[in-house]
Amino acid sequence: MGGEAAISGTRDAGDRGERAAAEFLERRGCEILAAQWRCRYGELDLVARDRDGAVCFVEVKLRSTRAIGLPREFVDGRKQERLRKTAMAYLVESGMEDAPARFDVAEVYMGRDGSLRVEYLEDAFT
Repeated sequence: MGGEAAISGTRDAGDRGERAAAEFLERRGCEILAAQWRCRYGELDLVARDRDGAVCFVEVKLRSTRAIGLPREFVDGRKQERLRKTAMAYLVESGMEDAPARFDVAEVYMGRDGSLRVEYLEDAFT
């Protein structure tokens, strides 16, 4: 009973973090192509195209504290492999197999007052 509310609260916070990351990217001149894109391999939090035309697959990690480690540390080898497969499926389905692409991580930190701050890592892994 309480677990469903906790999951919903986590999902709402995650959605807020993804919106903050998308707004950050748009301010940098990127075009958001997709959000929460799913296929049989997994989910892509955000897909964007930067000013140079590169397709950016953005993994968004929201944290309220660094006590449990940096958000980027939670994008481990297994997660990276799943993101690679999902990204390839997106590129094929979108007809962009030949487009330059990269994997980025948006670390979104939530302040005690509920404010959000984005730290962005381009080319976080290959």
